[in-house]
Amino acid sequence: MDKISVIVPCFNEEKVMHLFYTEMKLVMKKMTTTEFEIIFIDDGSKDETLQRIKALKEKDNRIRYISFSKNFGKEAAIFAGLENSTGNYAVIMDADLQDPPYLLEEMYGYLQKEDYDSVAARRVTRKGEPKLRSFFARRFYHLMSHISKADVVDGARDFRLMKRQMVDAIINMREYNRFSKGIFGWVGFKTKWLDYENVERAAGETKWSFRKLLFYSFDGIVAFSTIPLGIASFSGLFLCVVAFIGIIVVMIRHFAGVKSAYGWSSTACIILFLSGFQLFCMGVLGQYVAKTYLEVKNRPIYIVKEQG
Repeated sequence: MDKISVIVPCFNEEKVMHLFYTEMKLVMKKMTTTEFEIIFIDDGSKDETLQRIKALKEKDNRIRYISFSKNFGKEAAIFAGLENSTGNYAVIMDADLQDPPYLLEEMYGYLQKEDYDSVAARRVTRKGEPKLRSFFARRFYHLMSHISKADVVDGARDFRLMKRQMVDAIINMREYNRFSKGIFGWVGFKTKWLDYENVERAAGETKWSFRKLLFYSFDGIVAFSTIPLGIASFSGLFLCVVAFIGIIVVMIRHFAGVKSAYGWSSTACIILFLSGFQLFCMGVLGQYVAKTYLEVKNRPIYIVKEQG
């Protein structure tokens, strides 16, 4: 009998724990030919999330939990869940029910009947999401599709059912700076995309502010593309060529007896532009150096405080 490990990262999700478990019970009751384990990852929650998980565990022995010593982030929680899963299938789901549990049966069916290694959910609409946030999200996915070799699909969620072979491949990528959507695409394997309408949170508030999503997108770009370094390099080379041509033109005008108009304002603008551009390029380079610095420290991706 197949076993599905349901991995649920949680950070301050006390309001939705019971709702999620209720929905999952209905799914597990329908999928009678498979075994289940639900692994809740408490990512350093400050509310009653862990207590709610423990209460559910007392009622259902299929539930396990891992509680971090502090907030390590959703990426670390996903990795911890995959690393501690025991099923020959593993699925990542959000506790807020934005990843509809009822889709799990359909996803499992595709892996049973067709030659796929994973089935991933993709939102075809962003109903209920702020328009500005949706705009930048689409631009990010568009940009990633052009500058990265990883298959990052617009609207893709972390909601994905995978076979054990793919799970093991992801676990072997023990990088500290993680971007799961890129990792899923980078490891390869054959993926079936399952489209669905966007679902709003069942309760509580999102933990992803616009600022956090912006920095998360920067992490994804740096983790799976060196194009920004190339842009900085070629832009610097281009400005050097322009500057060299400018020097030649000034010399020719000087020896030809043509007087140039002198002004401090234009000179100041050029200096400010070039200085700003240099700082920008240094900032891009600094991001890559910073990520490398964190990797070579070889710190653990997460630290477990308790588990059960």
